[in-house]
Amino acid sequence: MTEEGELLYDAHQMRALKYMERLHTEWTKRVESDYPVQAEEEKKETSSSFWGFLSSTSKVIQKATLSPPPKGVYLHGGVGCGKTFCMDLFFDSLPGDDKQRVHFHAFMLRIHQQMHEAKELEGLEGAAMFTRAVHKTLERGRVVCLDEFQVTDVADAMILKRLFTMLFDRGAVLVATSNRPPQDLYLHGLQRDRFLPFIDLLEEKCDVVSMWDSTTDYRLIAGRDSKGKKVYFVGKDSKRELDAAFVQMTEGFSIRSTSLSTQGRLVHVPRASLTRGIARFSFEDLCTKALGAADYLIISQTFHTVFVEGIPRMDRNQANWVRRLIVLIDTLYEANVKLIVQAAAEPTDLFVTSKDDVLEESFAFDRTASRLEEMRSESYVQKQWLRGVTNKSTPDSKRVESKLRLEPSLSENIVS
Repeated sequence: MTEEGELLYDAHQMRALKYMERLHTEWTKRVESDYPVQAEEEKKETSSSFWGFLSSTSKVIQKATLSPPPKGVYLHGGVGCGKTFCMDLFFDSLPGDDKQRVHFHAFMLRIHQQMHEAKELEGLEGAAMFTRAVHKTLERGRVVCLDEFQVTDVADAMILKRLFTMLFDRGAVLVATSNRPPQDLYLHGLQRDRFLPFIDLLEEKCDVVSMWDSTTDYRLIAGRDSKGKKVYFVGKDSKRELDAAFVQMTEGFSIRSTSLSTQGRLVHVPRASLTRGIARFSFEDLCTKALGAADYLIISQTFHTVFVEGIPRMDRNQANWVRRLIVLIDTLYEANVKLIVQAAAEPTDLFVTSKDDVLEESFAFDRTASRLEEMRSESYVQKQWLRGVTNKSTPDSKRVESKLRLEPSLSENIVS
């Protein structure tokens, strides 16, 4: 897709879309053939009691096992080649609401939260915790579309086989995008031998489609084609320019520090205009401290515009900082948060690695650099802020208009 929103023919995307079309057709036929039984099941009322929960769980499983589910699709390829675009075309065109589309980080965060709640609030343990998390996941939709499937956390790696075995057994279908082929997931990770059975499961349940032959980065094109705006500042005057942009956007509004609450802890926000929906952080605030996906998620749900100053050039010695920056950018990008940055270098030069580096971060940062480029583009700046949206199929998701007011070439108003 171009900066003007026009679609361009891309042979690699067309090949991927053929697999999506196959799944679309098979899933639609399956739903149509199962619908009479599902409709009858929907008429049965259940109470809010324990027995009602068991009945609703049985109904979900019964629906899922009416007929064998089709194979899913696992798209992998280089950054900006259109994997997410293809998945979103599939998701948006799939009829009904028995589907969910979520970033992999947010999906796993939700799984861990559900297991924690099952243990702490309901007293469940072991397999019962997994069953509860699987039930909750299926309630959101049996077609599970996961963007940026990347396994770096050992806690995630150790439960994926069990989790997805239960999901697949209950009729779930996976559509995923990744910068890694299945065989390279969790490469060099701790206890990887225990993760390998999940790779076998993934390849059994999904058509694995490579887009590595594509050499086009559409995000990079969008970023370079944009003119007249400044949301990424580099150079000797960059700090002054960032300060001026922050003053312009918050002029006349109260600026103060605040804290956001998530999962029983507080996330400190050094400077914010709550009325304006704008926050300002330093790189140290966000990436050198022990913050994670849940912390970045609450920031993306609270502020439509985020300033980050002082992003340095990094190497393998700052791998933990790089890892947090990758998750931060992924989270802000998924929510269409407007990002205004002051950095020591252009996105592609922020993480310096050698050809011999085998760090997962050195591979994953290509995506981060590509996304930073796109987040500079006018098409991205004009996107609506997705307040609190981690699952695009959630009926009560709020879409809130958020536009920058920096230069005449951009939108004139911020709506919070």
